[in-house]
Amino acid sequence: MSEKAIIIGGGAAGFFAAIACAEANPEMEVIILEKSKNVLEKVKISGGGRCNVTHACFDPKELTSYYPRGGKELLGPFNRFMTGDLMEWFSDRGIELKIEEDNRVFPVSDNSQTIIDCLTEFAERAGVRVVKQMAVENFWYEDEKWNVKTQDKEVWQCDKLLVASGSSKKLWDILKKNGHKVIPPVPSLFTFNTRDKRIKGLSGISVPKAEVEVANSELASEGPLLITHWGFSGPAVLKLSAWGALELKDRAYHFPIMINWIEEKDYEEVYQTVNEERHVNPRKRVSTHAMFGLPLRLWKMLLESAKIPEKATWSDLSVNQAKAIAEELTMCVFQVNGKSTFKEEFVTAGGVDLLDIDFKRFESKKTPGLFIAGEALNIDAVTGGFNFQAAWTGGWIAGNAMAGYEV
Repeated sequence: MSEKAIIIGGGAAGFFAAIACAEANPEMEVIILEKSKNVLEKVKISGGGRCNVTHACFDPKELTSYYPRGGKELLGPFNRFMTGDLMEWFSDRGIELKIEEDNRVFPVSDNSQTIIDCLTEFAERAGVRVVKQMAVENFWYEDEKWNVKTQDKEVWQCDKLLVASGSSKKLWDILKKNGHKVIPPVPSLFTFNTRDKRIKGLSGISVPKAEVEVANSELASEGPLLITHWGFSGPAVLKLSAWGALELKDRAYHFPIMINWIEEKDYEEVYQTVNEERHVNPRKRVSTHAMFGLPLRLWKMLLESAKIPEKATWSDLSVNQAKAIAEELTMCVFQVNGKSTFKEEFVTAGGVDLLDIDFKRFESKKTPGLFIAGEALNIDAVTGGFNFQAAWTGGWIAGNAMAGYEV
């Protein structure tokens, strides 16, 4: 009698594992149980509907540096299957990918449906059975079989079971009953809210290279920064929220941040440049031309914050006023009063304790035949395709291991 594998969750990790398992062992019966009416929902909405498949980082060690939690554990798996392998996987199946300037990888079609169609087609070709609207109520190991009880009270039996259900509290609770430790989930990848009047009317303004620090901590991040209706967003903030997920939760998402709007320059450099402007362009109005390539509206806000009169010329400024401008440019302080998350794209830190997992197989150390991959694990990354890469890698290794192959 052929073996059977059941995969809980029809997302990126689940589908990739199902395909890998079925292709590696065509005799094995592979079933995906998905609680909703659609599969691959996060794939569909990722990257604004274009699907940020992965990130063009081709060194396993460097790739792990983008994971606040799980980087050390992923080093071995990335040496077996990572970015280049994934891109080749899709290329072999007729899907052309492209690397954009920021190294994010998308399908050339700029349409996430391209990725969804590929995964569903090759799952079908491999004989994977996909059962939608079939929530799992419980699972347990008994008589050398995994028993999976679904919402219709039916009990499915299998030899191998993969939990790839994302950040599902219900499934985490079942895993706890099966002896696993679960790290309580906290939000990751969120934007900062502020009620500061200085940024009112500046929504949509961005700078390409800013540094954001959380006061009284070692948390800092750099990159593009975006002003929104509610506060601050962009890669600099999202990276900071990922690395600071636990500490910022402990602060109840209320904390001061300091922004250097021109990250490549420090206070002393900026002060010297500003001070020189007093002598080079004495008659020019300070507010007329923004320095350092900053958007004019942002420049005027910073001048107002530094208490520089609107009609002041550079010759009107004192040394202390030049210092005040430099401080606003490099040490601009805002109070964060909360967070906003990305709803369907919401990423959490937390999940099954990584000490419980054998990362050569993505298999439980507690119970044989139980595999866990994707966001069900306490692994998360910064924005840019890294969370998907962890899902593809974990799914591929788990799928092959379920099929009886070590990779």
